[in-house]
Amino acid sequence: MRVAIATDQFRQISLHAGRSRHWLLYADGTDEPIRIELAPEQIFHLHPEGPHPLDGIELAIARHSGDGFRRHMAERGISLLLTRERDPQQAIVAYRAGRLPPPAPPGLLGVFCKIHDALFSRHAREH
Repeated sequence: MRVAIATDQFRQISLHAGRSRHWLLYADGTDEPIRIELAPEQIFHLHPEGPHPLDGIELAIARHSGDGFRRHMAERGISLLLTRERDPQQAIVAYRAGRLPPPAPPGLLGVFCKIHDALFSRHAREH
């Protein structure tokens, strides 16, 4: 299984999956990830359709994502798991062991993102 983890500078799991430029790709049980750095115009927030460097992954892991990102992942056939884990290596180990911690409650960040998307995001205008 090909698993991609959205990160901030490859150090910790990203809070905003749709804007993440740095992804760690774990393929078929390997412990060493492949680093994928997206060009600014390739982030999922701006590039939801057409061919993409992360095509072919089966699962994306992040700490938070908006509704638009979830929808675009589903359209690509990519499952999405959210977690409160911050460390990418710990997350992949926990995922493979079936113990990936659930996401933190959305709190104010989740409320802010929903309001922002409703007012300004093209994702809200798409559907």
